[in-house]
Amino acid sequence: MADVITLGWRERLALPLLGIPVLKVKLDTGARSSSLHVDTLESFERDGDTWLRFAVNIGGRHRVGVTCETPALDRRAVTDTGGRRTLRWFIRTEVILAGELFEVDINLTDRRHMLFPMLLGRTALHSRFAVDPALSYTQPRPLVGRPTGVP
Repeated sequence: MADVITLGWRERLALPLLGIPVLKVKLDTGARSSSLHVDTLESFERDGDTWLRFAVNIGGRHRVGVTCETPALDRRAVTDTGGRRTLRWFIRTEVILAGELFEVDINLTDRRHMLFPMLLGRTALHSRFAVDPALSYTQPRPLVGRPTGVP
C-alpha cells in the first residue's frame, strides 16, 4: 500500500450528497460496515425505486437537523457488538475524509446512546487509510459549505 494516509481513532468527515458538511466519526477496524445515526427513518417509492427519508442532527451544542432523501441500496442483517442481529437499511453515498472523496455503503440505525453519530468500518477504510488508535482528529475539518448555525 503506497502512500496510505494514517488517521486517528476519531476524525471529522463530510457527507456532501446528504447535505452534511461535517460530522464526528469513530473509525472502527473491528466493525465491518459503517453506521450513521438517524433520528427518523421512513421508506417510500419514487419512480418504482425504494427511497429513504431520514433526519440527522449535526453541530454539537448548536444542533441543526438535516433531512436527507436518497435511494435505498438494500436491506441487510447486521450483527452488533452485543451479538444481536437486526435488519437495517443501507445507502451508498460520497464521503470526504482527509481530503479524499470516495463512496461508502452506510447502514442507518439508532446510535443515540453512542458517543459518535457515525462509525466508519473497515470496509470503507480498507486500502485507503491506516488507523493509529493513539491519534485523534489528525485532519482538518472537511472543506464544504456548512449550513447556518453549524460550527
